[in-house]
Amino acid sequence: MRRARRRFGEALALAVLWGGAAAAQSPAVPPAPTAAPGQAPALPPGVAPQGVAPQGVTQGPPPAPAPAEASLSLRAVLTSEAKPLRGGLTWRIYEDRPEGGKPVVLARSEEAQPTFRLPPGSYLANVTYGFVSTSKRVTLNSGAASDQLTVNAGALRLSGAVGEAKIQPGQLAFAVFVPIGNNPEGRLVRDGVKAGEIVRLPEGTYHVVSTWGDSNAIQRADLKVENGRLTDATLNHRAATVTLKLVAAPGTEAFAGTAFSVLTPGGDTIREAIGAFPQVTLAEGEYQLIARHDGKVYTQDFKVESGVDRDIEAIAKDP
Repeated sequence: MRRARRRFGEALALAVLWGGAAAAQSPAVPPAPTAAPGQAPALPPGVAPQGVAPQGVTQGPPPAPAPAEASLSLRAVLTSEAKPLRGGLTWRIYEDRPEGGKPVVLARSEEAQPTFRLPPGSYLANVTYGFVSTSKRVTLNSGAASDQLTVNAGALRLSGAVGEAKIQPGQLAFAVFVPIGNNPEGRLVRDGVKAGEIVRLPEGTYHVVSTWGDSNAIQRADLKVENGRLTDATLNHRAATVTLKLVAAPGTEAFAGTAFSVLTPGGDTIREAIGAFPQVTLAEGEYQLIARHDGKVYTQDFKVESGVDRDIEAIAKDP
């Protein structure tokens, strides 16, 4: 009996020693924190509240709000006039690039007085009026702004005549050149200009070539364009329109399907045409007419007098 009690006591002592050793090896787990009344629930260690970066993690700044747009109203005036131009304008807004480089078009308009909406900043406003272009640097702050560009331009309006008689506008075509050195046709500004059309140009002297018809009836003139003024010019041609015919006898019916060539006395071909009675406008002077019909060739010399329109007949007779 004593022996059994001794063994039970030894076993109990071993159990107590074993449990104390295990408790010494295992770390203590702190109890979960509790929130005081009226406060948000406490979070475990290492867990950040919602919307707050955890410790050791950084967040970038919040995105900046987009800048408010400003409005820019523009108008253009001629040098000598206070009234704004009402048409024929093309507007462009470019990036302002102080460092140079090809500018980028940000906005454009063909209204007479456009309004652009742009972020605040510096821009280059450009307006084109015919062949004239003007630019101005503008700076926008928040709100509305307006500005005015001055266009240094004049205009040219052309027509033609023979003596006192006006030439029909549809029969004329003009070309405008800028002289360079001793060459009056140094640089072509525009060709195919119609009679009565207004051509807007920078101030200066221009060389104008007027062509009546489609042969050699050509007239030239040097014209001056002044800022803010419309220059009307009439170029006076010394030419006439003749009707070509091949006939069996003077005053008789013309042969159809005849091929005509008009030559200078030196043998240069001025114009070729096919038909019974084609019309040709020629500068005054002497010419030779060659008519070909049914394999035969007929000739006739003739003279053109300025302003005298008439028939030129080649007689179809064998030599």
